[in-house]
Amino acid sequence: MSNLVLETVPLGQGPWPTIDPFLFCVHHLDAYPAGDHRLGPATSLTGRNIGHDFANLDGWNMYHGDVVPGFPQHPHRGFETVTFVRNGLIDHSDSLGAAARFGAGDVQWMTAGSGIVHSEMFPLLNADEPNPTELFQIWLNLPKRDKMVDPYFTMLWDHDIPRIRRVDDNGRLAEITVVAGSLEGSTAPAPPPNSWASQAQADVAIWQVHLDPGASTTLPAAVGKGTARMLYIYGEGDVIVGDQRISVRHAAAVRADVDLELRAAGDQPCEVLLLQGRSIGEPVAQYGPFVMNDRAGIEQAFRDYQATQFGGWPWPSDGPTHPRQQGRFARHVDGRLEIPGRV
Repeated sequence: MSNLVLETVPLGQGPWPTIDPFLFCVHHLDAYPAGDHRLGPATSLTGRNIGHDFANLDGWNMYHGDVVPGFPQHPHRGFETVTFVRNGLIDHSDSLGAAARFGAGDVQWMTAGSGIVHSEMFPLLNADEPNPTELFQIWLNLPKRDKMVDPYFTMLWDHDIPRIRRVDDNGRLAEITVVAGSLEGSTAPAPPPNSWASQAQADVAIWQVHLDPGASTTLPAAVGKGTARMLYIYGEGDVIVGDQRISVRHAAAVRADVDLELRAAGDQPCEVLLLQGRSIGEPVAQYGPFVMNDRAGIEQAFRDYQATQFGGWPWPSDGPTHPRQQGRFARHVDGRLEIPGRV
């Protein structure tokens, strides 16, 4: 193997393999049709397993939605979700009364902490044309000391997220989107205050790399010792990592202590997601949406959720959406309203 590549594994249809401090990574890519008056698909849902539709029939899924695609109310405790939307929109609502609509390059970074219930619905606003949707959801663990902090979310709006563009003499583009971490003096917006990524020694980076056919780029070595890196090759083309060709739909664990050379292998554009971080190094006990350090913590999470519903559900449906005319926004628990481009 290349001295850069430690291991490769194929990417299946479900969640992608991850490394500590990450728990989960999934890539949703759905070619949704035009939407109807309810913001759901303007087509028949016959033949779909409504409530658990992951079969990718016709190139898209309803997931757990029954009218609008997405994920109606569900709980989380003990970790964070990082939701990076490259195309389409997400309507967020939660048990604390907060709400948001974000997408088209935006990121929502949510610390579930002691417990929150939220819904993530994918409204199909375009009534006369398709509604393609692409997003990543990444779960980042919390150390034991922070698992029971108050829930909190931060919006990283598209216009605030650094994008490093490198164009070679032949006009071939390499572009790196810096969701977390720093690159070439450009630093991503701050994550939530209790995030593992907010600790400098955690050395967390989330970078998405686009390579034109034949384009190449080099990413600098990680800063800290004990940092791990995982690459995910998706999209259309293979990528050469150092001197080893990694096929599309594969993940590669790579060395983090040396510069990382990436090159599009053929005549197709390439897409790469990089997750990097220093291990938290604590036991992980996970049961569905709860991530604690031991079985006792999981059992307590279930008891707490059954007793309190993590604040209850203040919305009229399990999968609420915002009005069609509503633009991107975030309304926080403290009443603070954010609208992209407005201070």
